[in-house]
Amino acid sequence: MTTEMTSSATPTGESGGEFAQRFSATHRGARLARLLAVQQLRDWGVTATDAAELVVAELASNAVTHGRVRGRDFELRLVLAGDHVRIEVSDARAEREPAPDPYPDEHGYGLLLVGALATAWGVKGRSVGKTVWATVRI
Repeated sequence: MTTEMTSSATPTGESGGEFAQRFSATHRGARLARLLAVQQLRDWGVTATDAAELVVAELASNAVTHGRVRGRDFELRLVLAGDHVRIEVSDARAEREPAPDPYPDEHGYGLLLVGALATAWGVKGRSVGKTVWATVRI
């Protein structure tokens, strides 16, 4: 099984940058998204990556687990602006919007973690699917 991807990373100055990449909607793709996000942040000179890494891992895992549509990839986008990074993960399932469960079971702690680590997070619709985003201070 291969993970196909296309990417673009655009520096937008000393305090900013943008990175976008598509990944196969598999657990391997989610793991690769986390690893490449950390590498991109380091390439931008960001050393405190733990919170962003956890948020990317959770959102990518959710895209694979809950947002997967056979034959469709998910996309990771990072936008660095000053002391924040905006993390966006887009998948192909619009009808399954995430919401933190106040009484999570063994699968429900991820968005509570995102809410604790992010300064803000939310969901926005797309023409096909949805984008879950979070802003993390770095």
